[in-house]
Amino acid sequence: MFRFVVLLSIIPVCEAVCPCESQELCQHIREQRNSEVFVFDVGGKTWKSYNWSMVTTVAAFGKYDPELMCYAHSKGARVVLKGDVPLSNIVDKDNRTAWILEKVELVKSQFMDGINLDIEQEVKEGSPEYHALTDLVRETTDAFHWAMPGSQVSFDVAWSPKCIDGRCYDYGAIAEASDLLFVMSYDEQSQITGDCIAVANAPLFQTLNGYKEYLDLNISPKKLVMGVPWYGYDYTCLNMSKEGICYIDKVPFHSTPCSDAAGKQKPYSWIMKQINSSISGRLWDIKQQAPYFNYKDEQELIHQVWYDDPESICAKADFVTRVGLRGIGMWNGNILDYGDVPVAKQQTARMWDALLGC
Repeated sequence: MFRFVVLLSIIPVCEAVCPCESQELCQHIREQRNSEVFVFDVGGKTWKSYNWSMVTTVAAFGKYDPELMCYAHSKGARVVLKGDVPLSNIVDKDNRTAWILEKVELVKSQFMDGINLDIEQEVKEGSPEYHALTDLVRETTDAFHWAMPGSQVSFDVAWSPKCIDGRCYDYGAIAEASDLLFVMSYDEQSQITGDCIAVANAPLFQTLNGYKEYLDLNISPKKLVMGVPWYGYDYTCLNMSKEGICYIDKVPFHSTPCSDAAGKQKPYSWIMKQINSSISGRLWDIKQQAPYFNYKDEQELIHQVWYDDPESICAKADFVTRVGLRGIGMWNGNILDYGDVPVAKQQTARMWDALLGC
């Protein structure tokens, strides 16, 4: 820690000009919220239509937008930087330190409020990268908290700590070292071990079991933010059984015979329009607690689309409250329909409201 203090103190700081209408809006957000609504924003101006009565943190994954920063601060919400770096680059401590200091200065110069570490790289347990990743999180948090009191350092993790997609991290130590973990409770079919069939992106009981596994590591529930998908998967069916099971292409991943890579990600806005021309209407799978529908494309091929909607999200949001997790969020805030069509406005409002539970 002393090393960071010394380095931060000797780095020349160029005074950035506040882009907001009021200098106060360029002040860092320091207030600690008991409950988070954590929004990933990938760019554009749809953020103007977010439900800002709920938003507490925006992870800016698009081009830096000073207007977004100013507006979020006017609502008391944080804006945090995306932090991503090849792990091979930060095994060396000096390289790691240089990367951290660069991010601290960038965040300060853009009047942001912290950083979201989105690494998502394969790591073998006990490897140099395994230890370097934990050190990166710890040192990043130390540096940000010293340079910007009240700043937030979050880390994105898979839906389960069980080495999902080869990400064998020291989850307990990373949780201890950071302010919160954003649990990406989606893309849960990246490794399908059974039949190659279309299933839910984030089945309820599989999702909730992932949190049990995190809690079993003695990670405090107050460190965990549940991420829900505002998108689904569109699968082309090779054939469909009488029971409505959609058999899909075999796309192997990590030694499993099939994966959700056989489908295409589709935003909720597209899904709500496509369902109107479906051949099934909205269907509900009781076991997975998820909606889906079937449609035919121009070549008369049958597709099956699995997604999350207010009903499936409500059950997950209720779990957040019941267990006392830190909060909830989504990937991503931009992909609802924020247009003026009344039915779309209603659908979008219901998706935001679902984050608070049923």
